[in-house]
Amino acid sequence: MDHAEKILSSRAALSRGLPPLRPEPEAEGGCGVTGFISSIPVSGKNIFEPSVQMHNRGNGKGGGIGAVGFIPEALGVSRQVLEDDYLIQIALLDAGVAGEIEEQFIRPAFRIDQAGRLPTIGDHRDLGLEVRPADIMRYFVRVRDDVLDQFIAGHDLGGLDRREAEDEFVYQNSFRINTRYYASLGEKRAFVMSHGRNMMILKIVGYAENVVRYYQLDDFKAHAWLAHQRYPTRGRVWHPGGCHPFSALHEALVHNGDFANYQAVREYLQQRNYRPLFLTDTEEAALLLDLWSRVYRYPLEYLIEAMAPTSEMDFDLLPPDKRALYQAIQTHHVHAAPDGPWFFIIARNDWRARQFQLIGITDTAMLRPQVFALQDGEVQVGLICSEKQAIDATLGSLAREDPRFGPVADKYWNARGGSYTDGGAFIFNLRDAGDGSGCQRLVCTDKFGQVIAVPRNPRAADLPARIAVTGPAEAGTIHGLFAGRDDAAAPALFAHIRDHLRGSDAGGLRRAVATIQEMALSNDAWKETAIAALTLLNDRRFDTGALKRSSVLCIVRESLDAIFAATPGIAGGTRARFARIDFASRGQIRAPEKEEQTLVVDAAQFEPEGDRCDAVLIVKAVKLGWKRIILYHCRGQRFTGCGCGPATAGVRIDVYGSSGDYLASGIDGLEIRVHGNAQDQLAQIMKEGKLVVFGDVGQTFMYGAKGGSAFILGNAAGRPLINAVGKPRVVINGTALDYLAESFMAGDPLRGGGFVVLNGLAFSDDDGSVRELDSPYPGSNIFSLASGGAIYVRDPRRQLVDEQLNGGDFAPMGEADWRLIEPYLAENERLFGITVRRLLTVGGAERPPQEVYRKIQPKRPAAAPAAAAAASEAEEEEETVDVGG
Repeated sequence: MDHAEKILSSRAALSRGLPPLRPEPEAEGGCGVTGFISSIPVSGKNIFEPSVQMHNRGNGKGGGIGAVGFIPEALGVSRQVLEDDYLIQIALLDAGVAGEIEEQFIRPAFRIDQAGRLPTIGDHRDLGLEVRPADIMRYFVRVRDDVLDQFIAGHDLGGLDRREAEDEFVYQNSFRINTRYYASLGEKRAFVMSHGRNMMILKIVGYAENVVRYYQLDDFKAHAWLAHQRYPTRGRVWHPGGCHPFSALHEALVHNGDFANYQAVREYLQQRNYRPLFLTDTEEAALLLDLWSRVYRYPLEYLIEAMAPTSEMDFDLLPPDKRALYQAIQTHHVHAAPDGPWFFIIARNDWRARQFQLIGITDTAMLRPQVFALQDGEVQVGLICSEKQAIDATLGSLAREDPRFGPVADKYWNARGGSYTDGGAFIFNLRDAGDGSGCQRLVCTDKFGQVIAVPRNPRAADLPARIAVTGPAEAGTIHGLFAGRDDAAAPALFAHIRDHLRGSDAGGLRRAVATIQEMALSNDAWKETAIAALTLLNDRRFDTGALKRSSVLCIVRESLDAIFAATPGIAGGTRARFARIDFASRGQIRAPEKEEQTLVVDAAQFEPEGDRCDAVLIVKAVKLGWKRIILYHCRGQRFTGCGCGPATAGVRIDVYGSSGDYLASGIDGLEIRVHGNAQDQLAQIMKEGKLVVFGDVGQTFMYGAKGGSAFILGNAAGRPLINAVGKPRVVINGTALDYLAESFMAGDPLRGGGFVVLNGLAFSDDDGSVRELDSPYPGSNIFSLASGGAIYVRDPRRQLVDEQLNGGDFAPMGEADWRLIEPYLAENERLFGITVRRLLTVGGAERPPQEVYRKIQPKRPAAAPAAAAAASEAEEEEETVDVGG
């Protein structure tokens, strides 16, 4: 009998006599999850702000936090106790059982090195909590030697490492507490909230940020934090037991989604003597993690494969030895692989490897939103969230606590579920740097161990520094550029700073930007020029010399915000081109007067959605006649541009900061520009108008869109343009993760229908130059089940294959096709600086469009291709092309 069988057999008696539990789990809606891990311990208040900003992903019925890697002095214990002891936290729903639990389950089994009750605020109602959070008894313990000897002998565990046997004893002891005081009673009285080493979990019936406030963790420091906003949609939720995070031992796991095969997973676990008690699929996920990691000792790669199997063409692209291994894993664990939409974030103490980890895993079909980010420098931080705006909120909070952090990450990305490229998972590993300094070093890898890196040479700017305006010579050059033609001044300023940045430093950039900011305050014409020039510096990719691009963005965005904030308020009558409004003055919205042209909206204090959301104010402004709106200080507010109605051509909204979900959805004529990465569900059911995103877009971009044009500088996450109809016309300069234009129903593009151009490009991290991706489209299901429209893929090396199409066909790329897409590529050049000549250049030589682009069209009946191709080439009638410029 191997060690796994011995451990599982030792639990045989644990579940005997337990009453049957109802099989249906409590259902979860679209929850919000967030987590980060830092090379230095940081305070709990940094998990507060991203949690607040994801209120709309919870309903106040459950919230929780997890933390890993503490400072021993903050807990009043030695380093050895912190690292070696189990930190058991017992939630007392009935404070009267505290003594009973201690006398029956703690003192007889453990050597107690420290014990005490967690401090809390005085009255939970001061935080708006309806249910009083549980009192928490905390114990630092080790299993008594005689008790552990007896446990090992009684269960034939002599072949186990003694520490592994101690882990199993702690697990079983906590299970007995939970079955006695929680699962076996109609009235829940207590349960073990967490019991791992150098980690803890706390959860309440309420929002996650109130865990930090109630248990007074604002200044408590840890290396890793995660949080969960729960959105249960059924089930009686009056206690924190069903809230996230969940833990089996040394980890904290949060989850967005639900399992369609909850019962099958439960049966799989029960066959291995794991008994779920809390009636939630998140508990099952934590138990699977424990089984495969601690008991079966699977490497993390194998565990992730069991959770999210590699499938379809991605499986075929794996090396032969890995295919054989993964086939065995899938065969043995197919009934336990969670089915349905899910995304996990896991913080754990991997004590065997002497490291802390933060792990994000997405389901194979990528049905829940997820974003990863990394910031590398004197201090490091890795972040995983449901939404990019939560990442930005975390970084902003960290930067206020410690200026060595910056408010912009060096790299943002998404995982591609079940893929041969990254495996749908990323792991941030924090361990000793190994240089004798005692410092910790953070390394990020994907499922396969490939390191995710940021440029090493550029350095971060001293962001808190304040630089005086530049000297006379440089100021004279900048002044002279402002004096040029209005339409040429901003591009000239951008080019001047870009070209001088290679040989400059942070001080030089700050001085130049400060001069532009000062000029903006002189008059409105120069203010427009300054905004346009700084926006180009924010939007374009270029060589930033010795500075990190993230530092350049911080300096530029700080200056833009200062210019916007200096705009006269709307209340007094501005007598200027610009008027500013914020949450406090929102009731004073009015029609533009006299010279007023641009409404500047400070979004900082607006709610994410509802009547107090800035989207409501924008609708009012458009109906009152404002044609140009600048939205800044965004922090994830949803529905920007929605509800403005038809007849909005000529209206333009520029969005700065962290935009939110559903932006541009349903627009019917107006234009929206997002000056950075965007989030999920953008431009759904869009009818007309234009969307420009100077970065990536999230999931289900342009779902059900009916028209309009969109230009995306970077990548689109899963399922862009599914179920789109009519004539949407889109240029994506990066790639899409999977299911691009599934069920596309956009007619014949040569007769007014819709299409997508996919360029398969990226930008070099070193110098900002354009480069080709390894594959223009790495996934499967491109154009699957489509009945109309076309996709034009830049694929000069003919890397795409028929197996990726799933219902589409490659068709000849004719002259009419090039005449159709060329104006959109020209507009793409104007917006992003990616020239049409560069798109047609392969291996240093310019080639004909037909050798660079490939056309994918819906699969036609066998007799149709020749006739369709002839009709395409014979197309004489040119449509009027409107790219929304």
